[in-house]
Amino acid sequence: MEAENILPQVSPNHRAGFISIVGKPNVGKSTLMNVLVGEKLSIITSKAQTTRHRIMGILNGVHEGTDFQLVYSDTPGIIKPQYKLHESMMDFVQGSLEDADIVLFVVDIFEKHDEEDVLQRLARTEGAVILVLNKTDLATPEQIEEKIAFWKEKLFTAAIIPISALKEEGIDKLFGAIMEYLPVHPPYFPKDELTDKPERFFAAEIIREKVFLNYKKEVPYSTEILIEEFKEKKDIIVIRAVILVERQSQKGIIIGDKGSMLKKIGMAAREEMEQFFGKKVFLEQYVKVEPDWRNKIQKLKQFGYENS
Repeated sequence: MEAENILPQVSPNHRAGFISIVGKPNVGKSTLMNVLVGEKLSIITSKAQTTRHRIMGILNGVHEGTDFQLVYSDTPGIIKPQYKLHESMMDFVQGSLEDADIVLFVVDIFEKHDEEDVLQRLARTEGAVILVLNKTDLATPEQIEEKIAFWKEKLFTAAIIPISALKEEGIDKLFGAIMEYLPVHPPYFPKDELTDKPERFFAAEIIREKVFLNYKKEVPYSTEILIEEFKEKKDIIVIRAVILVERQSQKGIIIGDKGSMLKKIGMAAREEMEQFFGKKVFLEQYVKVEPDWRNKIQKLKQFGYENS
C-alpha cells in the first residue's frame, strides 16, 4: 500500500526515513532502540548476540512543527558467522544498511578496535552515518574527548554523539541529529503502528529473553522459540510455545529438576506478556530437541530467518 493512500492528508513537508542501528554485539543497540521508540521491543541482556532478527520500531510525532515518522531497525551484532543462523543474521544487517536513510553506528566507549568488518560495511552504505558513542556514564570527560578524536580520524561521519542509553543521557541531542538528516517523505507505515512484527513474534522473544536470563554457557544460543498457537479471546490470550534445543542434555537443563526451571521461565514470561499485551495470558510450554537446527536452512526459514 502506498503511503499516500494510507494518509491522504499528509503534509507535503512530512519527514520519514529508515534508521538502522548497527554495531558489534553487546554495545547497547537494543537498549538504545527501546529508548528511542519508547517501548520494549528488543531483548536486553548482558549476553552478546541476543538479537537475531531485524526488528523495526516505528515512532511518529511532531518536531519543531514538522510531522515525522522514524522507522528504527534494531539489528544483530556484527560477527563472523559460525552457523547458517549467523549468516542469516548478517543478511539482516546488510539489508538494513542497504535501505537506510540514516545509520546509527553504536560503539562502546571501552570497545576494542577490531572493527574493520564493520567499517567495510559502513563504507558501502549510502545513508548518513551517525556514530553513537555509548556507555559514556562509565567514562571520564577526558576519555570521551579522546575517543571522539579517535573516531574522527577513523571514520567519516555526519556527527559523533556521546550518549548513555542506559541512563538516557544525550538522547535529545541524538534525536536532533537524526531529524537533521531525515528526508522529506510521506510515512511508510500507518501512523498507529508501533512495529512491523506480529504479536506472536514478541511472545517468542519474551520467552527467549527469559532463557537468556536464566541459563548459562551455550544453552541460550542453542535455543529457539516456536509459537504453535496464539489465540486472542475477549479477556485472555492463549499461547502454546515450543522451546527447541539442539541436544537431549539441553532439554533436561531447560526443564530443570521436576520441571522447576521451565516453570520459573514460564511464570516470568507470562507476567511480562501480560504487561506487553495488556491482557491475561495462558501460557503452555513444551521442550523439544531439534539437532543442529542452527545449520538447517529449512528450519531457519520456518523460524523466520527468510534470508537464510
